[in-house]
Amino acid sequence: KSNELMAHSYSHLYQLPTTGLRFFTVYGSWGRPDMAPFIFTEKIINGQSIDINNNGDMWRDFTHINDIVEGIVRISDVIPRINQRWQFENSTPADSSAPYSIYNIGYGSPICLMDFIKAIENELGIEAKKNYREMQLGDVYQTYADTTAFYQATGYRPSVSVEEGIAEFVAWYRNFYNK
Repeated sequence: KSNELMAHSYSHLYQLPTTGLRFFTVYGSWGRPDMAPFIFTEKIINGQSIDINNNGDMWRDFTHINDIVEGIVRISDVIPRINQRWQFENSTPADSSAPYSIYNIGYGSPICLMDFIKAIENELGIEAKKNYREMQLGDVYQTYADTTAFYQATGYRPSVSVEEGIAEFVAWYRNFYNK
């Protein structure tokens, strides 16, 4: 959030067209090794148990890296403009005169964590050893992207399903790590 506020300030002060992008639970080849898809895959292959918070009742908007890249390419041609009709008296905290936009890039539909784990298990052909835990402090039950503004600006909706994305990720993982 602080990054968005700083970017908005510069956009407002210097009339600098600025676009911010929010990514939702990105996964795929070359993904971060500290994220759940990578950790789950590694532990399942190695026969280790995976920790599942809130007994698996968690929902996330898993977004494949190919959809993120396509979204970035498409939004890069959409330049924010100064809002000439903006008036301070009628404003809300969500609008301003600055040439500034924020877009969410995500699949747009939350998926239950247990379904995500099942997709990994199916692709690996191995059932995970599961360690169910209570909800962890600071964790969030559900997150997903409202992609309405992004779609209106680009006409693009991410399209890589979890099954397709996990198949790609697991194939990459096995090839890269020789597993």
